[in-house]
Amino acid sequence: MYDPTVARLTYRALLGRRRALVLGALPLLLIGISVVVRGLAGADDQTASDLLGGLALATMVPIIGVIAGTGAIGPEIDDGSVVYLLSKPVKRPTIIFTKLIVAIAVTMVFSALPTFIAGFILNGNGQQIAVAYTVAALVSSIAYAALFLLLGTVSRHAVVFGLVYALVWEALFGSLVPGARTLSVQQWSLAVAHKVAGGELVTSDVGLTTATVLLVAVTVLATWYAGQKLRSLTLAGEE
Repeated sequence: MYDPTVARLTYRALLGRRRALVLGALPLLLIGISVVVRGLAGADDQTASDLLGGLALATMVPIIGVIAGTGAIGPEIDDGSVVYLLSKPVKRPTIIFTKLIVAIAVTMVFSALPTFIAGFILNGNGQQIAVAYTVAALVSSIAYAALFLLLGTVSRHAVVFGLVYALVWEALFGSLVPGARTLSVQQWSLAVAHKVAGGELVTSDVGLTTATVLLVAVTVLATWYAGQKLRSLTLAGEE
């Protein structure tokens, strides 16, 4: 289910000079802001939770997920180079699964690691805040990568749709409309973070069991459907 050649080509596409600069910008911004906040306000658990929840988990992680998930396959479909890949004796689900693993790895490195560093800077992992939000970033990276890889497979405007979901649905509606929070990857990952941290600093509107089921279901279904769409794309090309 994992092809090293496909993985190498996908890593090369995702970590090219221009895209790497974009991927690195938000983590550097998060760490820079954390240094400033720590210098001005000192170590404060509530401030650390607010910053990691509002900037890291609600903004940085989904945007990086958009870049990594859609970038893993979208550009190849847009410029037609995916035809060369599909002509190779590699199963279509293997292509999707390999690209998903690469997208997850890139999203985790550029989101979870900076989240932990920022949390440690902000309050030295007091009340497990840094670890809790790092775990949330890790689990949300998986779901975001699967969702946005699917978008990259089915739409030529995947980046736009991904940003609309990340910034409008997750950040805006997710904070204003209670019902929308149930269908939010951010809230699902916060449920996991709440379990890690305990206490009341990290909260979620979704229970842990529900969140876990939804995270797994969305990841599996998005990956499966992306494989089906890639298979139909192949048949259309052959015809």
